[in-house]
Amino acid sequence: MSSAPAVTVHAEEAAADAARLMARLGVERLPVVDEEERLVGIVTRRDLLRVFLRPDPEIRRRIRDEVLADAMDLPPDAIDVHVLDGVVTLAGRLRRRSQASMLRRLAERVEGVVAVVDRLSVPGEVRTTRPLPSGTSAPRAG
Repeated sequence: MSSAPAVTVHAEEAAADAARLMARLGVERLPVVDEEERLVGIVTRRDLLRVFLRPDPEIRRRIRDEVLADAMDLPPDAIDVHVLDGVVTLAGRLRRRSQASMLRRLAERVEGVVAVVDRLSVPGEVRTTRPLPSGTSAPRAG
């Protein structure tokens, strides 16, 4: 019986890369090695979450100030920004769908954002909500 080599992360790798690897592999911890492949520690999901988690009010402030006002040159209150457990809901009207897409993409990049729910509309656009198939429930943020 042979065993595969352990999956490791190098100490100089970015935390985001380690988090993606852990998510892809479905593991809770990874050995951390140095340049010579010597074990220097273990990184856990909890360690990585501490790096990325931001309080909801800080995420909201950053989206309003840095994304809406600075990056998109819109008033900070042009769009309703609601944040709960890192899940951002954007609601309101913008002039163009391209603005809505850009806002969603920029919000997704703010540290601490887990997911973005797009409730944005543009003039002339009709948004419909399709009923879920029987026996299913809406996806939950987690």
